[in-house]
This record gives sequence, structure tokens and C-alpha cells, in this order.
Amino acid sequence: MPFTLTSVAFKEGTSIPMKYTGEGPDISPELQWDNPPARTVSFALIMDDPDAPPGTWVHWVLYNLPAETRSLEENIPKVERLPSGAKQGLCWGVDSFDRIGYHGPLPPPGKPHRYYFKLYALEKMLTELPEEPTKFDIEQAMQGSILAEAKLMGTYQR
Repeated sequence: MPFTLTSVAFKEGTSIPMKYTGEGPDISPELQWDNPPARTVSFALIMDDPDAPPGTWVHWVLYNLPAETRSLEENIPKVERLPSGAKQGLCWGVDSFDRIGYHGPLPPPGKPHRYYFKLYALEKMLTELPEEPTKFDIEQAMQGSILAEAKLMGTYQR
């Protein structure tokens, strides 16, 4: 059975509701996943927008979710460490990052942007990281440890 990532907030390829955007309350959507590989030790989640004019815009970085985790509730707090022990890295930019936690879609007016939620099943916890890691730090730390990847893509247009 495939490793899958879904949401009750929106379906694959459909519009992300305003509630989960910078035009609304800007809370994170509920996410669920199934069938991670048996050797999974932790999960990492990266949400980004490859359609942003300056380059891929990072909206959320979450890592060291315990292996038994199968969902994220709606409205995850914008804090560095969650009760589960998972951590959130810096996001909200292309090459300069200064926010922790989920920051939803807020594209410039025009064509729809695609927002990818990418969940990685890892064979280790990510421990060798800077104090405030970015997407790039997480991607580097995951190299050679990714067992599987599940994706969910939603769109948003202003």
C-alpha cells in the first residue's frame, strides 16, 4: 500500500480554503497520512510554493515528528517545539527566513499558485542541525535517510 498524505480541508489539486491562508486566520490545515515504511523513525514536513515570482517560497518546516504520528491537527501553534517533541524551523521566504510555524498562501494577485505539502518518512531523527534550521538545512540533514515521500498539492489565487 502506498504512503499517502491527505487533508479534510482540501483534496489533491483543489483550492485551499481562505481559512488556511494569509487572507484568512492563517491556520494550518489538518493533515493525515497512512502506510509509512516499517523502518520509519521520524517524519519531516515541508510546505512550499514553486510558483512564487522570486523563486520557491517556503511556508512551513516541521521535523522530528515521532514515527507513531499519523496526523496533524488543525491550527498547529507557531512555536519552535510541539508537545510531541517535533520542532518547527524557520520559513516564510525564498532565501531569508524569520518566522516559525505555518504561514499559509498569500500570493500576489494573478494566476493560481501551487502549494506542495511534502511529508518525508525518515530512518532517523534529525539531530545535526543549526539552532534555527531552514528548509535547506532539513533537506541536507535528510539526505540518505528518506525512506518514502508523500505529497499533497493545493492551489490558491488572489
